[in-house]
Amino acid sequence: MEISGSQIVIECLIEQGVDTVFGYPGGAILNIYDELYKNSNRIRHILTAHEQGASHAADGYARSTGKVGVCMATSGPGATNLVTGIATAYMDSIPIVAITCNVTNSQLGKDSFQEIDITGVTMPITKHNFIVHDVKDLANVIREAFLIAKEGRPGPVLIDIPKDVTAAKTEFTPVDVSKLKPQHPSKVNFPKKEQIQKVAELINKSERPFIYAGGGVITSEAYKELKELAEKANIPVAMSLMGKAAFPNKHKLSCGMIGMHGTYAANTACDKSDLLLAIGCRFSDRVIGDPSRFAENSTIIQFDIDPAEINKMIDVDNALIGNIKDVLKELLPLVNKKKESEWNKQVEEWKKTVPQAYSVKRDLTPKFIFECVNSKVKEDTIVTTEVGQHQMWTAQFYDFTEPRTFLTSGGLGTMGYGTGAAIGAQFANPKKTVVHFAGDGSFRMNCNELATIQHYELPIIIVVLDNHALGNVRMWQTLFYEKRYSNTTLDFGPEWTTLASAYGIKGYHVKNEKEFEAAFDEALKSGKPAVIDAEIFLDEMVLPMIPPGKPIDFMMLDIKD
Repeated sequence: MEISGSQIVIECLIEQGVDTVFGYPGGAILNIYDELYKNSNRIRHILTAHEQGASHAADGYARSTGKVGVCMATSGPGATNLVTGIATAYMDSIPIVAITCNVTNSQLGKDSFQEIDITGVTMPITKHNFIVHDVKDLANVIREAFLIAKEGRPGPVLIDIPKDVTAAKTEFTPVDVSKLKPQHPSKVNFPKKEQIQKVAELINKSERPFIYAGGGVITSEAYKELKELAEKANIPVAMSLMGKAAFPNKHKLSCGMIGMHGTYAANTACDKSDLLLAIGCRFSDRVIGDPSRFAENSTIIQFDIDPAEINKMIDVDNALIGNIKDVLKELLPLVNKKKESEWNKQVEEWKKTVPQAYSVKRDLTPKFIFECVNSKVKEDTIVTTEVGQHQMWTAQFYDFTEPRTFLTSGGLGTMGYGTGAAIGAQFANPKKTVVHFAGDGSFRMNCNELATIQHYELPIIIVVLDNHALGNVRMWQTLFYEKRYSNTTLDFGPEWTTLASAYGIKGYHVKNEKEFEAAFDEALKSGKPAVIDAEIFLDEMVLPMIPPGKPIDFMMLDIKD
């Protein structure tokens, strides 16, 4: 049958099983929006307050489900407003497809109104991008984009479509997308049996093994295999920020988060280990500190699907390249079952070392906030964050049990990410509770999405940890810049409860533990959106802390350190 390019977009999205898209209309993309209107019974469009919110919502949808998230925007500023969200997804290997529309083919390259070379702009931050000049190519391009976004190491793909292509007609033939394969698949050779056997022998001989797990464990859905490996060989486990929820935080073998703000046990065990299994992680600079001193007495084995990550940050002794779930399945039968050792007992002792600052009694502390929320919600509750101190406290104090329940911007560190991500996660998981933790600095960057939350009646609970400052930057100014607080004090509006009220959302202003608990209980019981403005101490610290460039065993446990 012969249909228009805009109809092809809708039909191809439905082929892929897409039920929800996030976006914001404009002139160049109007043909597609007209088809969305006509097909509203087949595919749901969520109108966000800003295109950046749409891109983060698509990201949150993808992280919480494992599916490909989809966002849309018009040409020019609409397309460029997606860029931060696309870059966020790229840094954290999240599969999204961004569809933009451009000026007509005849207007391209002439500085036409709202024209931008968005494929040129996004080339460094996408797995691949396309500009479709001929409607005959459109269906195949969309199908290829979804394959690329999902296969191998996932990531964002952008499709730019000139407006005349969305109006032009061509023959369209539906296909079974489950049978399609990428035209240019990632070339990853599964490890040979001898390689896997060698790693198993190293594990069996090791006296002080340690696992450093990253986001790749969640992406490959290898959490069951990771848990089985740790329990079988009695190996302590630490997680990167992106790896939180890959391993139950309350598990006896869990050491919590590793890295700059990791636990004393995680960082010390990594430093003292004789065998480090780095599973689905990329040795971020926020984890390794001084690369020349990272796990320097360890034999390092890296498990990753992307060959480009091997020896990029750290020279490893061995690498198993492939889908982590499949690699661990092959490895597990070769690993010997081990009893608890002196090493395990030593790690348990290290767990007892915690920063003194967290025992300081104040009217309302971050530790109390996270432990209180954690105690009142189900294990499948989805938690989103912005970026800053509250993000680190979430990773430190919230006991994640199930995968895909912690959504945060790790690699790019995007302030303004979390509210959009919470929206995407709530649409993808309507029966689950979604709690969003924000700092007052981050929240002012995306609070316009309160309009989206209210309009669609999303029962998202937003907790603003309000210290009236850019807390993380202020902390660095305290520690490394002799308390020169340049442009980090936020002693001005908005007043968050008043702002929430303006959007028709219930707001709470709390200053102590009793008030916070009562506000959260009421918000949770209501089943409606809420904003809780929680006043915390201006100079609350995130500890432990490894100063930039210092080795992983150089931890500040108190301010006087």
